[in-house]
Amino acid sequence: MQSIEEATELRLDFEKLDAVRGALPVAVQDAKTREVLLIAYTNAEALRETLRLRQLVLYSTSRGRLWYKGAEESGNAFRVEEIRVNCEQNSLVYLVTPLGGGICHTQNAEGKHRNCYYRRLNMDRGGLEFIVG
Repeated sequence: MQSIEEATELRLDFEKLDAVRGALPVAVQDAKTREVLLIAYTNAEALRETLRLRQLVLYSTSRGRLWYKGAEESGNAFRVEEIRVNCEQNSLVYLVTPLGGGICHTQNAEGKHRNCYYRRLNMDRGGLEFIVG
């Protein structure tokens, strides 16, 4: 995982959804700024926990279990302010308020953990570049 997270080589995982049966994609957005913080997954149990706690609980596809965001490692928890459902009821948007410093366990070029989108695709030369600023 580390090599993918820090790589500048583009290696998109087009098979990811094959392993995510019984879960829905969730876009997690900052309720105030509307910044997209991450795309993750939820299942029925994670959604129930999110509603019960009013905090971000997801389904970790890599661990195969519930992921209480911020509780285990980073300390970056999130209060869920609103949950939006798309027209086909097959994806969600969670509007959240950060209770810690960021969302991602990795660091961007400035050493911060603000969101999971810290690289961009160089559309001219290919590969990935770290975003500064």
